[in-house]
Amino acid sequence: MASKEEIAAFIAAEFPQTKCMVEEVGNGGATVSHRIGHDELRPGGTVSGPVLMSIADVALYVAILGEVGMVAMAVTTSLTANFLRKPSAERSIVGVCKLIKVGRSLVVGEVYLYSQGCEDAVAHVVGTYSIPPRRG
Repeated sequence: MASKEEIAAFIAAEFPQTKCMVEEVGNGGATVSHRIGHDELRPGGTVSGPVLMSIADVALYVAILGEVGMVAMAVTTSLTANFLRKPSAERSIVGVCKLIKVGRSLVVGEVYLYSQGCEDAVAHVVGTYSIPPRRG
């Protein structure tokens, strides 16, 4: 429903704190990327878990906006992360989301997170969003 450009503009305006860039939107999914710098690292030189979960959450939100339109008040109700391997501190993180179920009030999706250029996922996240009822 909403284009990549519309969603990117919306995210930039409403969530200026995010460093995620919208790469692709459509076909029940989305891809976002997030450049990694010193602020995203935890001791041991790896990307912190909260940063990875944030990227997955944005990927889900972008995919939902692409599927159901610009629903600003869609909110995360559940987010479960499995951390699979250490991400690279020198590469962007790429989040690839696929929506599993799009209902009237709930949307479920999964996100695989990768260090850019690597084929093995660093994390797998499943999330649910609540979609507010549409008004008249």
